[in-house]
Amino acid sequence: MTRYEPAIDLDAITAIDVHVHIEVDGHGHASLPPDLVEAASKYFSTDGPRPDLDSIAEYYRERRMAAVVFTVDAQTQLGHPPLSSAEIAEGAARNNDVLIPFGSVDPNRGAEAVDLARRLIEDHGVRGFKFHPTVQGFDPSDEAHRPLYEVLQDAGVVALFHTGQTGIGAGLPGGRGLLLGLSNPMLLDPVAARFPDLQIIMAHPSVPWQDEALSVATHKHNTWIDLSGWSPRYFPAELVRYANSILKRRVLFGSDFPLLTPERWLRDVEQTALKPEVMPGILKDNAARLLGLGG
Repeated sequence: MTRYEPAIDLDAITAIDVHVHIEVDGHGHASLPPDLVEAASKYFSTDGPRPDLDSIAEYYRERRMAAVVFTVDAQTQLGHPPLSSAEIAEGAARNNDVLIPFGSVDPNRGAEAVDLARRLIEDHGVRGFKFHPTVQGFDPSDEAHRPLYEVLQDAGVVALFHTGQTGIGAGLPGGRGLLLGLSNPMLLDPVAARFPDLQIIMAHPSVPWQDEALSVATHKHNTWIDLSGWSPRYFPAELVRYANSILKRRVLFGSDFPLLTPERWLRDVEQTALKPEVMPGILKDNAARLLGLGG
């Protein structure tokens, strides 16, 4: 077993994509059940390939980018075995010139999740954790998750939470029982308040709660916003205004690959009002600072 340590040459890359999904492992196992994969593909109007980790590394290497990679462990809610975060970390270690591994644990598993998070940090070197409250079926503000957040805060790793609308379950009967309200960014305000040293990324434009995300980020300076999952052409005007000004040092480039490619994101961002002077921070410098890359 090789413990991940980054070997990213910041001068050699143009961007750090902080939001890249590993959807298939080396054994062909998918991260989601087939009905959710099909519904998400329909929602996002894509049925493109789901590349494995080494292929993703090569994809980003060719584009002179680094990428944060992760899966989502939602076994309790979905009844579907997750991809192995340990294997993702090992794959990132093989490709440590371009990949940064985040782990995932199922918060509904209590002490078991806390122990797994600790092992992923100590033994495998993950640099953060991805949470999807809607898909995992948990309220991030619930005090029951305090031990998990304490482990993350003490280790100095990042907590990345899906926020806002999701295509997962969209169109299925009852949305397959998934609750959108669990991904309201205001539920992260108590987490940021109780754990002031825990760096929290609120992923995606948080539609329909964009103002809530901007409020939390303005008030709690241990929170960040990533711009993944939406073409920049559809970014809410207020998000662009804040990214150009008071939040410019805590906004991050993310694509949501493979559902949205970095090429499309970079092409479409040119059609927005994001200022050229804030783009180096959004594309690379803010993430490098957050993730402790480059000293």
